[in-house]
Amino acid sequence: MEYGYPEMMCVALAREIKNGDVVFHGLASPVPMTAIKLAKALGKEFTYVNLTGGVDPDISKPAEISSTLGRNQYEGTVAHFGLDEIFDLAGRGGVDISFLSLIQIDQKGRINMSYVGGTWEQPKLRLPGGAGSAFLTPVTNRTTIWRTKHDDRTLVEKVQFATAAADPGKDFTLVTNLCVFRLKDGILRLDAIFPYSSFEEVQKNTGWIIDEKNAPLMDPPAEAELAALDKVDPNKIRLSEF
Repeated sequence: MEYGYPEMMCVALAREIKNGDVVFHGLASPVPMTAIKLAKALGKEFTYVNLTGGVDPDISKPAEISSTLGRNQYEGTVAHFGLDEIFDLAGRGGVDISFLSLIQIDQKGRINMSYVGGTWEQPKLRLPGGAGSAFLTPVTNRTTIWRTKHDDRTLVEKVQFATAAADPGKDFTLVTNLCVFRLKDGILRLDAIFPYSSFEEVQKNTGWIIDEKNAPLMDPPAEAELAALDKVDPNKIRLSEF
């Protein structure tokens, strides 16, 4: 079966989830939403909490729109868990993995979700700010940052403003449409390159020097992964971010 950026990213994110995890993602996150349902379809046993307040919604109810506040996120849920309770749970160390996004990130795992260009008082582009990123990144056991477009305007030498920062003592992963980085000794290191990409392409589109020239290729999606992906996402909502 054929696959591209959306399928590879969904599979890569689903592989980050472990049995027994409590999993959460933020707003406007159709790719992680799909990846979580993929992991469920592949038989992983974990708890999924989402912004609608749904806990483990029925994955047989596919998303019809790209919003992560759609009714499919609440249909068939086993319990209701409010957003304030999710943040409280995370603050107590009860969220194992959060999927969060960004506008800029640098090699030290600092995330910018506040503004780009100009000054704080007069920015060129004002962004949503801290929200989940500033609170969840320090307290979640594992943070996986995702970005569907890997370029040197996003992966920068130094962020213009640090809305949140990775905790060097916790697992912190960056998944893009080209590769996977993991935080090691306080620095994002290239961990795996997607099968259709190369070290040269990753370096060309990254704003810092990458030392890991021999980073391995990640295994491509298996037939079973792609079949399960089509089952949970028949409307191909995963394509909406690309």
